[in-house]
Amino acid sequence: APMLFIGEKVGNKQGPKVHIAVDPLEGTTLCAKDMPGSIAVMAMAGAGSLLYAPDVYMDKIAIGPGYPQGVIDLDASPADNIAALAKAKGVKPSEISTLIMDRPRHAKLIEEVRKTGCSIRLITDGDVAGVIFCTQPEKTGIDLYLGIGGAPEGVLAAAALRCVGGQMQGRLILDTEEKRKRAYGMGVTDPNKKYDMSEMASGDVIVCATGVTDGGLLSGVKFGKDVIETETIVYRSITGTVRRIYGEHREFSKFQLD
Repeated sequence: APMLFIGEKVGNKQGPKVHIAVDPLEGTTLCAKDMPGSIAVMAMAGAGSLLYAPDVYMDKIAIGPGYPQGVIDLDASPADNIAALAKAKGVKPSEISTLIMDRPRHAKLIEEVRKTGCSIRLITDGDVAGVIFCTQPEKTGIDLYLGIGGAPEGVLAAAALRCVGGQMQGRLILDTEEKRKRAYGMGVTDPNKKYDMSEMASGDVIVCATGVTDGGLLSGVKFGKDVIETETIVYRSITGTVRRIYGEHREFSKFQLD
């Protein structure tokens, strides 16, 4: 986030130590163009529970809850992962839906996935929400997330999956010496390590996301004459609960900064 730096300490130092991962506006282009799917998202867990991820790319794969452990593997081919997931779900590969960010770097991936016969949904932005979509396939229609996106966004997504189940793996893309040095300075000793979900977010995790523009996951901010309406979803790992909060923020002009 432009106004925060990795490792910044906040709070009054009176409470327990926690780590916070935040994306104040995921999908900046979506928001700027008033397109669906931009959100504000934050994860909180005990100190040391969130992967200290440098601001680099991460290769990711994710599915929702209800499948046996190990059904997907970041090192397996897209075809093998789709076949394994289809078998675990009891359907044909053509009935699996995969979400991929529409980027030139994914051209080969998209081609490989299309050869399996499964459907593809391409998104322009929204890396965190894209993974969260896997948690509600009956609502979103998404079974599998594949592709390369931001590493901090990967931590946020893993935190959400930790709360509701599912599986996720990620690997930092440290393709320059500068990136490797930066990662090493943040405690990454193995640049090729494959992280699973619990290594990216462990312990008691709380994740909240608020819709900015309307999308498949959340309704966006609505500005009325005297009230602002918001929708927020809150996940907690220790209880497995998912709460939706519909907020009405009245007399907001009193709280605006000059």
